[in-house]
Parts: sequence; structure tokens; C-alpha cells
Amino acid sequence: MLPWGGLSCCLSAAALYLLGRSSGRDADILKSATRINQLKELAKLLDSECILPLVVAISGRVSSETPITCEFTGLRGVVVEETAEQHFLKHNDAGSWIQDSALMLSMSKEVPWYLDDGTGRVHVVGARGATGFVLPVASEVFEESGRSLVRGTLDYLQGLKMLGVKRIERVLPTGTSLSVVGEAVKDDIGTIRIQRPHKGPFYVSPKTIDQLIANLGKWARWYKYASLGLTVFGVYLVAKHSVQYILERRRRWELQRRVLAAAAKRSGEDNEGILMSVLVTMLYAIYARKCTEMKG
Repeated sequence: MLPWGGLSCCLSAAALYLLGRSSGRDADILKSATRINQLKELAKLLDSECILPLVVAISGRVSSETPITCEFTGLRGVVVEETAEQHFLKHNDAGSWIQDSALMLSMSKEVPWYLDDGTGRVHVVGARGATGFVLPVASEVFEESGRSLVRGTLDYLQGLKMLGVKRIERVLPTGTSLSVVGEAVKDDIGTIRIQRPHKGPFYVSPKTIDQLIANLGKWARWYKYASLGLTVFGVYLVAKHSVQYILERRRRWELQRRVLAAAAKRSGEDNEGILMSVLVTMLYAIYARKCTEMKG
């Protein structure tokens, strides 16, 4: 039987090792990205003869010409997500009531937006698919269901008790400070934008570039140590299983040898008994013949 525990540990260690290498590689790419201290410098850099694609690290505040006004909070944002969940109690197989929920609505809105640091602006494209991008919860409201007798009776007959609707609003507000690492490009009309590069990481995060590098380095070290620990433990389990297997085979072989030896000894004793019986029979036959001849 294969040592599945040890093999699983070794495979997990390999996966963690690959994750550590990936995090370390991303940290190195972030370190090698061209840092833009002022956004106006990016336009000059793109106009000059430089190596393309150009991966840069920029920072600024979120801005938009046409921001979205949130329904519940009144905040002005550039990316808004609204979800509505129906919460209710339902009968389970045991006949008791358990709480559950179902998604009723999921809506997302986004307008063109850019980062502005006072010296220039850079449009950000595809930020929602970037690593580190999160939408903070701006509002969370629970609306209780009405206590209509007819509605309550119908729900009860269906095995349900409606509790209410939970509405969550997430938004990326204007004025939020963000750091972005990606490929910088400039179109024919002079608009500068930053987007996901064909190769390499794409980060949009409220953390600074130095914080992102430190965080990736920390995870890379953690993955490395965890991989090493799982490797040692997996090798120990495999070695333990191998030693136990060898000892068990040796024990079985020794037992089999003893059984065969005992069987051979018993077979030898049985053969000696048979020979004695044959010899006695032959002597008796000779004696009987002699007696017959004498009487004759």
C-alpha cells in the first residue's frame, strides 16, 4: 500500500514551493518596475525612446469626469457593486427551522476613471481584474419583510419564513489613494492609460509599492518555510512506511522459513516410520515363507 500521507505532504510542499517562487518573482518584477514619482514624468518617458512594453509603478487619487452617486450613502464613486440577498428560515429534513439566504440582485457599475496626483492623470483600464483590488463596503442595510397575514401563511405552507432583504453596497470612492503597477501606453490622441501587461503582474491596491513588495516577500518566505517543513514531514512518513514494509516482509519471510522447516522435519519423521513398516512387513513375509518350506 502506498504511503498516501507522505506523498500528499510532498505534493503540498511542491505546490507551496511553486507559490513561493511565483510570489518572489512578482516581488522582483515590482522592484524592477519603473517608479514614477510624478505622473507628468510618465508622458515625457513615453514620448522619449524607451523600451516597450513599459511596466511602471504609479500612485495617485481616484478621479472621474462622470462619477456615480451611490443610492444609500450618497458617496461619489467610479466602481459600484450592489447586491441584495433574501434571508429566510426553512424546514430541514429533521423538521426544525434553519436560516438560509438566496441572491436576488447583483449589479455592477463602472465609469471611466483615472489617477491624479496634481501634476497629471493616467487612466486605469481593467482594474477589477487586478491583484489587490478590493471594493470597500460602503453600506449594509437589512430590510425586514412585511408581516402580511396572507403572505406569511403562504410562505409557511411552503416551509418558509421570510426574514428580510440584506442590501450591500460596495464602492471605490473618488479621492481614494491607490498604487498601480502595470503597462503604460499612450494612444493616438495623447491619452495615457495603464493596463494589464501581456506578461507579469498587474496590481491595483491601496497599499504603497514598498508595502506590496514587503508583503510579497513575506509570503514568499512563508511558502518556502512551509514547503521545507512539509517536505521533511513527508519524507519522514515515506521512510517510516518503507521501514515498516521491509520489517513486515522480513517477519513474514522468517515465519515462512520456520513453517517450511517444521513441515520438512515432520515429513522426514513420517518417511522414517514408513520405511520401518515396510522393513517389518518384508521380514515377516520372509519368516512366513521359511516356516512354510519347513513344514513342507
